[in-house]
Formats: sequence, C-alpha cells, structure tokens
Amino acid sequence: MSPRNPASPDVPADPAVATARPARADARRNREKLLTAARAAFATAAEPVVLETIAREAGVGIGTLYRHFPTREALVEAVYAAELDEVTTNAPALLAEFPPEAALRAWMDRYAAFLATKRGMIDTLRAGWASGSMATPTTRERVTSAIETILTNGVRAGSFRADVHAEDVTAMLLGVFLSTAASNTPEQTGRLFDLIVDALRPPAGRRRTGPATRTPTTGNVNG
Repeated sequence: MSPRNPASPDVPADPAVATARPARADARRNREKLLTAARAAFATAAEPVVLETIAREAGVGIGTLYRHFPTREALVEAVYAAELDEVTTNAPALLAEFPPEAALRAWMDRYAAFLATKRGMIDTLRAGWASGSMATPTTRERVTSAIETILTNGVRAGSFRADVHAEDVTAMLLGVFLSTAASNTPEQTGRLFDLIVDALRPPAGRRRTGPATRTPTTGNVNG
C-alpha cells in the first residue's frame, strides 16, 4: 500500500490544525459588525439594550448574534474587552500624531467614550464579576499605565511637570466622571479635562527643553 499523501486536500495532515483554522472571512466580518453595533447601542443606552436591536443594526439575524455570543454576558464581556484594549493601547499612536498635551486631551475623550459604553453595560458587568462568570479586568491599572506613557513623553518634551503621578491623573479623571454623571453634560466634562491638562503644565518659566527622567507610578487597583 502506498503511503497516504499528507498534503491530500481531502485528508488533513493534522486534524488539530484543521480544527484551529481561522473562521471564515464572512463570520469574522459579522462578529466585528455585531461588536460595532453593540458598542454604539451600549454607549447611548438610556434603558436595557435589546439584543434583537443590536442584530438588526449590525445587519444580521438574531441567530447569527447567538452563534457568536451565546449569552448577553458573552456579548458584554467581548465589547468591554475590545473597548478596554483600544483605550489602553492607543497612547503610542496618539503620541505619534500629536504633541503630548494634545495626545493626552484626545486620549481623555476616548476614555470618556469608553466609560459611556461601560455605563450601558454596568449591570451585566457587575453581576458577571460578582459571580465569577466574567474575569475581573485590571482596568484601573491599564488605564493608569496608558496615562503614564503620555506623561513620560510630556515630561521629556518639557510640556508636563515631572512631579505628577499617573495615578493622580486617573483619580482626577474618575472625579470628573463621578461629579458629572448625573448631569451628563459633555461640555462641562470637556472643560474639566482642559483644567486637568492645564494643571499638568510646569509653572511659567520652568518648561524644560531637554530630556527629563521619571519614575513610573502606575497604580495596581482593579476597576
């Protein structure tokens, strides 16, 4: 008997590899459309979001939604993870496009959008974290790390004070969101963001033009 050809198209050389093949392109597109629609729905939700609405906005059937996300918790967890990844990894891209002060201000706006989406999912998130069905993310630590990246670049450029801790900025931002949650006025939130950026600038006449060193102060509080 001649040996089986491992490259035969109808006999996978390794069944495990065949099982691990990437999802079809249309399935990946559907998943991304569902995540995009869910993000938008949760960010603007004034009441619990109906999953059928998300499917309709994504242009797919409810069966397609459930194939990708069997439960509301699975969808919420995926949206939260995607939002957290985006907001905590985009600091280098913003710094490549803007000077540190403008990069921090743009990052604050993105963080505000992240929290708006989180508010629309908070009941499901809290229940999942409390029951252990969802892993508790190190949100605050990762947010503070992103701020640290921008602050360090700003200190080197001479546009930020060297004595400000990243955790202090995180605390100020959380204070802004807590104090404006009831009124939900983006204009006031923007003004408070501007004040935080102003507070980070060195006193007049003390801006450095050379490099400065900085000790990282990333917090380790989960959120």
